[in-house]
Amino acid sequence: MKLSSLLSLIGCAAILSACSTFDRVKNIGEAPAMAPTENPASMFGGREVALPMPVSYDEPRQANSLWRPGARAFFKDQRARRTGDIVTIVIDINDSARLNNRTERSRANGESADLPAFGGLEQQLVDLLPDGAAASPLVDLSSDSTSRGEGSIDRREDVELTIAAIVTQVLPNGNLVVAGKQEVRVNYELRELTVTGIIRPEDISNANRINHTQIAEARISYGGRGQLTDVQQARYGQQLYDILFPF
Repeated sequence: MKLSSLLSLIGCAAILSACSTFDRVKNIGEAPAMAPTENPASMFGGREVALPMPVSYDEPRQANSLWRPGARAFFKDQRARRTGDIVTIVIDINDSARLNNRTERSRANGESADLPAFGGLEQQLVDLLPDGAAASPLVDLSSDSTSRGEGSIDRREDVELTIAAIVTQVLPNGNLVVAGKQEVRVNYELRELTVTGIIRPEDISNANRINHTQIAEARISYGGRGQLTDVQQARYGQQLYDILFPF
């Protein structure tokens, strides 16, 4: 049963590899195709965000007043606040982490025992042993164990990007769900940037910009596809071999 399942898995992988190979051969000399413009709300399944919400309340309104609550200017507020509005997200990631660990352990054990009088048979035992052997040190045990381990992590990330996202949903408490996608193709290499998350309208600046650190449940992906990305990936057969091979 396990063998048949393994053969089925290998067969499916071979079919997928053949389809991928056919597509790659068909697109030789062609630049990677860009995805069509789509509704950002459907980027990750089109599911609405459901989070615990505080008790809803109505903003106080003043009669005969030209000033709108929450506005930062006397005239119309240009910040994103409704579904379909656009907000600029600034991604400035500059993180670093360093960790060093070192462990050493050593242990030495020794045991010895002798039988000076082996029931009167020590002489016969000596006669059976090679020349020069003695019966007194009959038992002598010793052990020595040493363990040493070292670990080091040195990581640094530096990403500076800007992307325009669209408000896809306004939550009951006024927070905004945003999603944005950007594709740039340069020399047969396509770079993709996607951002999703939840922001507060109060965090949006007067220039209608917000930093990535102010996005809750942020999901930021920066990658790409093309000839350079393709050669940096292991072949499907090698990936399958690494998964199945137990040693």
